[in-house]
Amino acid sequence: MTRDSAGDEGRAAHGGTRRLPRVRGFAEWPAEGSPKDEGKALRKRIPRRAHATLDLDASRPDAVSAVEESGRGRLPELTPIRVGRMAATPFAFLRGAAGLMAYDLARTPMTRIKAQICGDAHAASFGLYGDARGGLVIDLNDFDETVLGPWEWDVKRLAASLVLAGREAGADEERCRKAAYDAVGAYRRTMRLLARLPVLDAWNAIADEELVSHTDAHDLLGTLERVSEKARHNTSGRFAARSTEATEDGGRRFVDAPPVLRRVPDAEAAAVAASLEEYVGTLPEDRRPLLARHAVHDVAFRVVGTGSVGTRSYVVLLLDHRGEPLVLQVKEARASALVPHLVTAGFDAPVVDHEGRRVVLGQKRMQVVSDILLGWTTVDGHPFQVRQFRNRKGSVDPAALAADQMDDYGRMTGALLARAHAHSADPRLIAGYCGKSEELDEAMADFAVAYADRTEADHADLVAGVRAGKVAAEMGV
Repeated sequence: MTRDSAGDEGRAAHGGTRRLPRVRGFAEWPAEGSPKDEGKALRKRIPRRAHATLDLDASRPDAVSAVEESGRGRLPELTPIRVGRMAATPFAFLRGAAGLMAYDLARTPMTRIKAQICGDAHAASFGLYGDARGGLVIDLNDFDETVLGPWEWDVKRLAASLVLAGREAGADEERCRKAAYDAVGAYRRTMRLLARLPVLDAWNAIADEELVSHTDAHDLLGTLERVSEKARHNTSGRFAARSTEATEDGGRRFVDAPPVLRRVPDAEAAAVAASLEEYVGTLPEDRRPLLARHAVHDVAFRVVGTGSVGTRSYVVLLLDHRGEPLVLQVKEARASALVPHLVTAGFDAPVVDHEGRRVVLGQKRMQVVSDILLGWTTVDGHPFQVRQFRNRKGSVDPAALAADQMDDYGRMTGALLARAHAHSADPRLIAGYCGKSEELDEAMADFAVAYADRTEADHADLVAGVRAGKVAAEMGV
């Protein structure tokens, strides 16, 4: 048999694609059906206008009960700080009430298209951080609640938070609604764009230099430049210079700055330090020599965030041979507040072997670029995530934006959220459902306004509960 005839026999009849065995983990060829058409068909079951629906049932927890329930398992001495931060404004209340909103979202219409969702995609969950080559990336940056779930939950939470942030910033109702409307519109348009691109291009889409133009967010340029400049100086070295002191043996140690930063007993510090061995094992092998050139010098407890207050959170000081610092954050990873509500909504409960691993893998699935030192560990039986602390992080405070910047910020965050979802859900499927018209934008903007009103009422109930002594709060911390 000649070489040419052997090649001919290996080909399918009539010059078609060679017949090869089905390979697990890859798409089938030829493809059956169209994801875009599947998405369009879902509109018959769940009309896009249905997403305006907000039906609150009589069994819904009140604000004080919801806050108390979300505090279970947290360090009790820090609970008043968390309550105080949530009581500051309605937007702050929403930030700390992911579980309560998930309760409500579980009773709203859903297409049942699953994606890796942030679970807490409010307007302050986006920010700048450093990549491995010294550049700055803007993306989602809070993944404590991340799970596989309905993509709509993230979009609706973002939209409602923009209305609340706009109200806090002093924007009128028309601008607040427009910020939510534009965020949903940017999500829809970006998903349609990603659906048309080659898969590799879609996977890496929306680079920093293209984001402002893609979302027509030019009014944000000055704000982003100021945040970027501040972020470049927000480093381990700067934090260590303010928060540590030299020791007699040439090392450094943390200095108490209560209630936010405090030294911990030797046994507690030793347990955290020892856990780093497990952490190193969760890193890719090529990252381990970087940590092997740093020595562990000290451990301190540091209070973080709004929704995270009350969880165990440590900073670990590492020094290299020149005494240059690298600070790691070792932060407790609790079960996602969304899980019981996913079950209520008819989704399977996720199988989680380690909550820190859940957070880290969820983050990597949603971000284009992630911290090169992301990992997880266990301290005294509690799961933790580990990451760089102050890795040139910066954030836009949406509640401090000018009124004419709110819609720009909405478009930018909506586009980022679509790109994040498209890593785990087929953008053709979601784009097919969302469509070309603005029907979904209108519906979710209506939902956002209604939910912002409900959150303001919840916030008022919490403030009343604090004043009546039903729940303790430490304000201004």
